[in-house]
Amino acid sequence: EPPDTPEDFSCQTQDMKRVTCTWTEGETHLYGQNSPQYLLSKTSSQKMALCKEDCSKHCSCSWDIGQQRLWNVTLTVENPLGKRTAIDVFDVNHRMYPTAPFQVWEDCTDTEITLHWNYENNEIELFCQTEVLQPDGKVELHNSSVAGSKRVTVRGLQPYTEYTARVHCGAARHFWRWGDWSQPLTIRTKEGTPSGKLDIWREITPVLGGRNVTLFWKQTPSFQANGKIISYEVTWEKIEDGSKPESISFSSVYNSTRIFIDKHSYRISIVAKNNVKFSLPSVLIISRATDNSRKILFFSFLGTEELKEGQVNGTDDGIFISWEPRSICDSYIIDWCNFPKLQPCDLQWKRFGPNTSSAVISSAAFVPGVRYKFRIYGSVANRAFLLEKKIGYLRELPPHLDPIVRKVDLTYNSVTLSWDSYLTNESEPGFIRGYHVYVSPLQGNCSLKGSKKHILSESELCKYTIENPEETRYTVKHLIPNTKYKIVVKAFTGGGEIPAFNFRYIDTPYNSNMLYFIFLLVVVPTLVAAICHWKMKWVKECCCPVIPSPNKSKVLSFKEFKIDSEKVLKINDCIPDVLAVDSSVEAQKL
Repeated sequence: EPPDTPEDFSCQTQDMKRVTCTWTEGETHLYGQNSPQYLLSKTSSQKMALCKEDCSKHCSCSWDIGQQRLWNVTLTVENPLGKRTAIDVFDVNHRMYPTAPFQVWEDCTDTEITLHWNYENNEIELFCQTEVLQPDGKVELHNSSVAGSKRVTVRGLQPYTEYTARVHCGAARHFWRWGDWSQPLTIRTKEGTPSGKLDIWREITPVLGGRNVTLFWKQTPSFQANGKIISYEVTWEKIEDGSKPESISFSSVYNSTRIFIDKHSYRISIVAKNNVKFSLPSVLIISRATDNSRKILFFSFLGTEELKEGQVNGTDDGIFISWEPRSICDSYIIDWCNFPKLQPCDLQWKRFGPNTSSAVISSAAFVPGVRYKFRIYGSVANRAFLLEKKIGYLRELPPHLDPIVRKVDLTYNSVTLSWDSYLTNESEPGFIRGYHVYVSPLQGNCSLKGSKKHILSESELCKYTIENPEETRYTVKHLIPNTKYKIVVKAFTGGGEIPAFNFRYIDTPYNSNMLYFIFLLVVVPTLVAAICHWKMKWVKECCCPVIPSPNKSKVLSFKEFKIDSEKVLKINDCIPDVLAVDSSVEAQKL
C-alpha cells in the first residue's frame, strides 16, 4: 500500500537551541528496500533536508535552530507506491517542553512539606506542578504560586507519615505542555503530638485485703500515634482522701499490667507517649467494694437484679448479641475471651454508643464447637457496671456423647426408657436442645403411630422428638407383642446429633389379656365338655330325665293346681295316652 500521512506529527524544544520533531509510522506492508523513507525539510526549500530517517513505529528527527524562531517544516514519507506529506508551522517560543527538574530536596515539619529543585536552563521562566502520593494511594496536585519559583509547600499532611512527591514544569509565558517528571522523592513528615485517646479496659479479681485489677489498653482507629510510641504510663489514685497518685511506665511492647488496690474507689488513667509529647489520658473509675445489700440496691436501679446467662446464636459474620438498653448509660462495653480454655484467655473488649442495643461480635479466633462467654457492661461517667451475661457458639456441633439409658420398662405394646440427666458444661460443643428416640423392629420397617420416618442405611426407623432438654423419660407406644425391636436415645444440639447409632435390643412380651381371652374361649368350654362327658348319665338325668319330675312341670306353676305348698295334678284334668299302675312302695303310700 502507499504510505499514510504521518500521524501525531509535532515539533518541540527543551532548551531553545535544538528542535525535535516526532511522528508515528503507518503500516504499508512493504519492507527492506521498499520500506517507507522519511524526509524532513523546510517547506520553503524542500531541497534542503533537515534530516532523513528510516524508522519503525515511533520516529524522531532533531536539528539546531540557531537564531530562527519561526519554522515551517514538511515531513515527506515515500515508498514505491506513492508518497504523503505533513506540515507543521510553529514558533519555537510556543513549543517549549522543559526537561525534568533535578536536585530535588525537601524541608518538612509534622504537617508540611516544602520541595525545592533546580533547572538545567535558568534563562527560561517556568511554571511547575507537584504531585503528592498519599499513603492510601490518592494523588494530589499542587501548583507553584509564582512563575519561576523553584519551590512549593504542601500543607495539611499527617505527622510521621510517608509521602512520595515529584515535580514537572511547563513554560510560564506560552504554556504548551508539561515537561518530564523528576525522579520521585520519598519523604516522611516529622512526629507530632498523639491525637485521640487509648481504648482501655479492666478485669477485677477480689483478693484478701482488696482487689487485683488487670488493665488492658489498645490503639483504636480514632487514635493517631503521630509518631513512634515509646512508652505507656499508668497512674492510679484514691478518690476519697486525695492521696498521692502512684504511677508506672511500660515499654511500647506491653499492652496490659496488673495493679493491687484496696476497697476504696480509685481513678485510673493511661496515656501513650512518643518522642514529642503524651496523648490525652484515658480514664477508668473503679468503684468502692460495697456490701451485698448496697449492690442489690444499685443493680435494682439498673434493672439487673438477677444475672442469668442468656443464650446467643452465631451467624455467618460472627456471634449476634443483643441487650436491654438503659437510659442512664452513656456507653456499653462487651468483653469476652478469644481462647476460653486457656490461661490467660486473651481478653478482648469492644465499646458501643448509648443508642446501640445489639452487635455482631467477630474474631478470627472464633471456631465452631467452642462456647464463648460475653459480659455486657454499662458505663456511667467512666464507671462500668455488669448488666447482662451471654453464652453462645459461632456454630454448634453435635454432642460428644449420647445419654446413658439406665432403665427399660416393657409391656406387651410399649416400652418406657429412663436415662440420666444430661450434664451440660463448658466443654460441650453445643446447647442440648432435646432428644430423639429411634425405634424399629428387627424384621421389616417401622410404622408406629405418632412417629416420623427416618432413613438410616436403607432401613426405615421410627423417630420421636423430645424438645425438652430436661426430660429424662419417654414411653414408646403401639408396639407389637412378642416382637424384637432395636431402640436408641440420642441427644441433639443446634449442630445436630452424633451420626453413630448404638442400638439397644428388646423383646416385647405376650399380651396377657389375650391369653386370658384364649383361656375363656377355649380352655373353659373344653373343660366343661370333658366333665359332661365324664358324668354323662348324671347330666342326662338332671337335664332331660325319661320321667320328668312334676315339680319341674310348667303346667303346675299355676295357682289352681296348688294345694297348700304341694303341686297336685288331678287325673281328671287330663286325658292320658297310656294308663299304668305303679306298684312301688311310694305309690302305695300316696
